[in-house]
Amino acid sequence: MEREGVIGNSRVSSIKDFRIIGLSLPFFLIISTVVLMGTYMEKLPKGMVGAFPIMIVIGALFNELGDRTPIVKDYFGGGPIVVIFGSAILFTYGVLPKSTGDIIVSFMKSEGFLSFYIAALITGSILGMDRKLLVKAALRYLPVIMGGVIAALGLVGLVGGLIGFGVKKAILYIGLPIMGGGMGAGAVPLSKIFGEALHVDPTGIMSVMIPALALGNAIAIVAAGILDRIGKVKPNLTGNGVLIKDQEENIVDEEIKEPINFKSLGVGLLLSTSFFVWGVILAQYIPVHSYALMIISVAIAKAGGLIPREYEICAYQWFRFVMVNLTAALLVGIGVAYTDLSSVIASFNLQYLLLVSVTVFGAIIGSGFVGGLLKFYPIEASITAGLCMANMGGTGDVAVLSSAKRMNLMPFAQISSRIGGAFMLILATILLKIFA
Repeated sequence: MEREGVIGNSRVSSIKDFRIIGLSLPFFLIISTVVLMGTYMEKLPKGMVGAFPIMIVIGALFNELGDRTPIVKDYFGGGPIVVIFGSAILFTYGVLPKSTGDIIVSFMKSEGFLSFYIAALITGSILGMDRKLLVKAALRYLPVIMGGVIAALGLVGLVGGLIGFGVKKAILYIGLPIMGGGMGAGAVPLSKIFGEALHVDPTGIMSVMIPALALGNAIAIVAAGILDRIGKVKPNLTGNGVLIKDQEENIVDEEIKEPINFKSLGVGLLLSTSFFVWGVILAQYIPVHSYALMIISVAIAKAGGLIPREYEICAYQWFRFVMVNLTAALLVGIGVAYTDLSSVIASFNLQYLLLVSVTVFGAIIGSGFVGGLLKFYPIEASITAGLCMANMGGTGDVAVLSSAKRMNLMPFAQISSRIGGAFMLILATILLKIFA
């Protein structure tokens, strides 16, 4: 009996010690109850004051579930994959009210939460890098992207020809959209380019491209989790978040041990949003996506030593704050606002699934192989230059890096999505002249 009492006390103690997002379980349940009451009564306020609590609660619950489900946590990315698709299911099938979904969609798109998050990650992670590393990586990175693109398009064309789908059709309608930089910067301009070159309605082309894009994004997220798992089994293939094999330790990682103060977070917030605004301004005069221009601007500021070290650390601390506290909430937004379950489900026939899968596989193999030749760690190269070309742009980058547990690689992911995506539009124009 005494032993049973000890075991019972141990269980009670473990429950008391259990925490979700820093909150004790009883306190988290109280807050969740309040938030869900407001949700089902349809009394959630519009804007971030209503979006944040429901996104944080759902994100925390699904993240905990994913990280504790054996096969999911070991092979499919754990929490992030469950957060994205779990959230999409909740709102697609009406488990949670449509009004709440509308609040989240508006917060993500109209109110710019995704841009706010990415601005923090890009600014903080680039300014937190060693200057020599930044220059060294930039010179080698674009050939790694090219390796992934060539392998992806070549493989999907080969398989498309072998199974009777058609080489041209497989490359143009499946390979290019998947590798094209997402929806707004990829599928939309691609459909217009195709429409003009082929003299067809771009809307019809979009209906073919969107399922490929959605399914490719889903496979890329799952593949990122698998690559993380492979890295644990084959440690010689990964730098565990370090991209270049001869990379020195990140200087900021040592300095970050200094106490964080409220003013430093404020400075980091201002720097990240100001760089974002600067990218938007430049985009008015330079025909390049504002994210790409933001990356280039931050990189130039870092490489040129234009920002005092103390402010670089502020940006890095802000980036870490946002990443630690808001990633799960953002993934809920990606699931609700950017994951079209109906398109993913509709595209599930064996032929289509095979072609999308080999495209993503080609991106992984090509970028990993070329990355290895250029002294990148193959897994990190495959994730950033491969999977972040094969996903749905900015939202896909967050999901893929979360699944792979390598959010610090966001600057390289964004180079793939934005600069790589712009390159794909040029490549599409060339390929259409060849195939048309």
